Amino acid sequence: MRIDWWTLGIQTVNVAVLVWLLARFFWRPMSAMIAQRRAAASQMLDEAEAARAQAAASLIDIERTRAGFAQERAAILAAARDAAEQARAARLAEAAQEAAAFQATARATIASERQAAEAASQAEAGELAINIAQRLAARLEGAAVHAVFLDWLVQEIRSLPETMRHAATTVEAVSACPLSPEEQEHTRARIAEALGGQPAITFTADPALIAGLELHGPHLLVSNSWRADLGHILAEIRR
Repeated sequence: MRIDWWTLGIQTVNVAVLVWLLARFFWRPMSAMIAQRRAAASQMLDEAEAARAQAAASLIDIERTRAGFAQERAAILAAARDAAEQARAARLAEAAQEAAAFQATARATIASERQAAEAASQAEAGELAINIAQRLAARLEGAAVHAVFLDWLVQEIRSLPETMRHAATTVEAVSACPLSPEEQEHTRARIAEALGGQPAITFTADPALIAGLELHGPHLLVSNSWRADLGHILAEIRR
């Protein structure tokens, strides 16, 4: 058997380099890591021991607190009995005040209801009077009544400010009953004269007026009818 010393030498050098590399890049970091883990474990054990000691101290405090619960319970029960007695006395006094206030409120409510009943009776009587007046006024419609309401309408129009009268270029004359062509022409002439111009006037009928003649416009309203008068009377009665 023949030994190749060159090959043996090269392999020896390779083994030496490998051992040096392992020692530098593996065993040293591994040793440092193991030491670090050992220090961390030791610290955890110390912290656990401190926590155990703290828990033991807390347990002692709990035992002391539990020992004083009996006395505190007795004191709490006594204070609760005293508070309950005071609350009962206060509640009795409050109930007496509430009863007195309820009686005063009841008397005021009865008086208010009596006044409301009297007002309702007055309003009902007023509405009945208005209904009777409406039935009577419904029989008065005719040429003579229309002439009277036309005179009143003309007077109210003339009492309006001049700027308002001149601004009424389009108006609507509303009567309780339809007007004949002759009545429309006469009414148109009187209204135009009162307004002081030549407004466009249309005629409509509204039986709800009962009797009368009203003038409606975009910026003008002249209420001149039994409905308007009776409404004012009813409002005064209710007031």
